[in-house]
Amino acid sequence: MGLGLLAFALAAGIFVIDALTSLESAVAVLYVVVILLVARACERTGIIATAAGCLTLTAAGYLISHGISPVGSPLLRCLVSLIAIGIAAALVLQNQRAAAALAEKANLVELTHDAIIVRDRDGIITFWNRAAEAMYGWRRDEVLGKVSHELLATVFPTDRDTIDAELRRQGWWEGELVQTKSSGETIVVESRWAPQPDTGNGPPPVMETNTDVSGRKQAQERLLMLQTELTHVARVSTLGELTASIAHEINQPLTAIASSGDAALRWLKRDEPDLGEVTAALALISANAMRAGEIVSRIRTFLKKTPARRERLDLAETIGEAIRLVERELAHSRVTLRREFEPSLPRVYGNRVELQQVMINLMVNAIQAMTMIRNRPRLLTLRVERESDDHIRIEVIDSGNGVAQEAVEEVFRPFFTTKRRGMGMGLAICRSTIEAHGGQMWVSGHTEPGAAFHIRIPAIPGGGE
Repeated sequence: MGLGLLAFALAAGIFVIDALTSLESAVAVLYVVVILLVARACERTGIIATAAGCLTLTAAGYLISHGISPVGSPLLRCLVSLIAIGIAAALVLQNQRAAAALAEKANLVELTHDAIIVRDRDGIITFWNRAAEAMYGWRRDEVLGKVSHELLATVFPTDRDTIDAELRRQGWWEGELVQTKSSGETIVVESRWAPQPDTGNGPPPVMETNTDVSGRKQAQERLLMLQTELTHVARVSTLGELTASIAHEINQPLTAIASSGDAALRWLKRDEPDLGEVTAALALISANAMRAGEIVSRIRTFLKKTPARRERLDLAETIGEAIRLVERELAHSRVTLRREFEPSLPRVYGNRVELQQVMINLMVNAIQAMTMIRNRPRLLTLRVERESDDHIRIEVIDSGNGVAQEAVEEVFRPFFTTKRRGMGMGLAICRSTIEAHGGQMWVSGHTEPGAAFHIRIPAIPGGGE
């Protein structure tokens, strides 16, 4: 209201001076000041009305002081004033539209659920939206002027120089940061940085957009823990199906130890003990004890809950160890195993126990799929070959009844099973394990009766020797 009255009084004063004095100057140009005052208090309609009034007063002032006179300097001054008032009004309206658009964008920034922080080249906070207040617990007036990374005790995924260099090189940076709230609670945020336009020298201001992903990270960790537990249960279940094979494999060295011990005793009980034969028997006992220890160690490793440590693996050797655990099942079910291993395969980078679990699961499934076959040989083919320079193909092919076309994807779905007492998790875990190794796993019908499970897994470039 005060600015309106001031603008009215100023307009009246300008009109009086312009109309009733004989000053040889474009006094009416001062109406521009009236328009600028009104722009601070009125919207678009008020500005247009004020501009129209100023144009009318300018024309009226000219007619009152000069009448209808021929072209001369008074008319030129009037025209200059009219043009100046029109241009000023247009510029004020344009500026008002730009200010309205900027205010709308600022409101959107305040409405977002992401914390938005703007900091200058020294890291000092210059803007802090409402979402940042809610996320971190500090009010805007408490943080402005403070160094953001000191205030939030930010832990970066790498050193700041590397992050700043990447920001300058590609014009943006994103990553996960660990930050501390006003309450002392630490949170994980997904942070995106973008430099802002700046006319000064040196690094420009940076707008930082942060999303709290602590809940998602905790959920991922819980999911990973559950997956680890489920994988362990599946391993125990798999070995449970191989009890006879494991007992047989352990029984062999134990039988050899007992036989060698009896032989050693017989040689010692002779009237003239043959120490050479005793030594040989004891050596056999030692060797078979070590063999039994290795078998137990291998089973313990298979069952142990340990982090998934990756290493360079010889696939032929890794699969060979898995085959030893199912040899008894193969013999008991009268299944012939055919190995087709390409020589000199490149190594792969993976977890030995996890890959062995996949192979054992596939072989046990294949053996069980052939138990009811009577009219054709029970044949299990393991094929390992180089698919390309950077991938190896593994195929497990049986001569059972095969997999129905509509079930080729269903078999990998959790809890899908065709076994009366199956959990339906084996193949689901196998596929997720292979995918975690950067590979793919699928099943297809075979040209002969049976099913073929395919695994494609990355090889180490250059052979990995």
